Amino acid sequence: MNNDLPSTEIGNILVVDDTPANLRLLAGILNGKGYKVRPVPSGELAISAAQGMPPDLILLDIMMPEMNGYEVCEKIKADERTRDIPVIFISAINDVLDKVKAFAVGGVDYITKPFQVEEVLVRVKTHLAMCQLQKKLQEKNYELTVTLDQLQATQNQLVQSEKLAALGQLIAGIAHEINTPLGAIRSSIGNITNFLDNNIENLPVFFKELSPERQQDFLSLMYCSRQQTYSLSTREKREFKRGLKQQIESEGIGNADTLASILVNIGLQGNLKEFLPLLQDPESENIIKTAYEFASIHKSARTIATATERAAKVVFALKNYARYDVNGEKLQVNITEGIETVLTLYQNQIKHGVEIVRNYQDQLPAVLCYPDELNQVWTNLIHNALQAMDNQGNLTIDAQQQDTSVVVKITDSGKGIQPDILPKIFEPFFTTKPAGEGSGLGLDIVRKIVEKHHGQIDVESVPGKTAFTVCLPINLI
Repeated sequence: MNNDLPSTEIGNILVVDDTPANLRLLAGILNGKGYKVRPVPSGELAISAAQGMPPDLILLDIMMPEMNGYEVCEKIKADERTRDIPVIFISAINDVLDKVKAFAVGGVDYITKPFQVEEVLVRVKTHLAMCQLQKKLQEKNYELTVTLDQLQATQNQLVQSEKLAALGQLIAGIAHEINTPLGAIRSSIGNITNFLDNNIENLPVFFKELSPERQQDFLSLMYCSRQQTYSLSTREKREFKRGLKQQIESEGIGNADTLASILVNIGLQGNLKEFLPLLQDPESENIIKTAYEFASIHKSARTIATATERAAKVVFALKNYARYDVNGEKLQVNITEGIETVLTLYQNQIKHGVEIVRNYQDQLPAVLCYPDELNQVWTNLIHNALQAMDNQGNLTIDAQQQDTSVVVKITDSGKGIQPDILPKIFEPFFTTKPAGEGSGLGLDIVRKIVEKHHGQIDVESVPGKTAFTVCLPINLI
């Protein structure tokens, strides 16, 4: 089960229990998994140890003399130095009111003695991973806030002249691009937090009651989720759901529509034979729903990683806008991977009304290129396509090899570009957008990047169909 949660760095864990045997047991278990463990036998020592060298996580017994676990947790949460440290209660008390009190004083989890070793390790790994994600989010939020402040200050200076005011609009647009991954990070953290808030009390019982067979099914569903590298379109989901529903109904299993829908969202697309024993289990729906929620946490973590990387690249592009580094490193990359990264960042705009059609050639050869700059090309073209459609319509992306080049064609079903405007769209500072919404430099930057790769970009447009075609040599000279 450990392998299905986000990986963490080695964690520093403070274990508090007045029973020496329990301390030795927990310390041995956690040390065996590579964690740094500090065992302490009392509440007073725990508070002192946490304040002196704050740990990443605290495992806290409740029933202790002089100061019980609830009091220890309250003091830790009242201290600014230690209040953000997650606390997991481990106790032989199994009363609901005691568990409620544990969460009320600031605990994030509750494990009942005698505990399962695997359960303890899963909980520890989960909360250490959550702690790391939260710290990374705070760091990135701070970096993005500083960057946005710098951009705003720069913009205020640029607007002193008409020409510099146009560049100020460009900076405003880049600030908007930074807000996009920031929104993705906030949304993903919200999904993770909501899951924990709504399910944390039920997870101990859920994992404890899983039989070995259902545990294996749970792991297999997690594996299916990790294999899904991109989001399915609405049409693809319907097709896969229809096939799974027919298989479930043919086995005489009830609630086929709900089960098929959840399995498709997890990432299952093929034969159900492996999961028939699970589907025939009376608790199948609850197990599958929980697996889906864990899969969603994993997907949210990946979204955070993708979004933070994208934000860093946008800042890098701003710093290097005026000049391109001719000595930059060229890499062999798969073009469609960069396109999929951009589609992931625009998922919020896509998912409510845009149908994505991917026509990617199998075994497309890698292209020797400057990948960061090409990602800027896909970002601009996809962003423009979504705007042209008002986030409602069909977006078709073709990627094929033609002789010694890779050709990418991005087609949208928007209103089209007027014939008298079409020859001007690649000119710098030309824009049809209202003042403040576009600098007119986006397609000019795209053209310069493509030409730097010795490639070519063309456009053709009629009402209901606009296509930008980018042709890139496979080996950049």
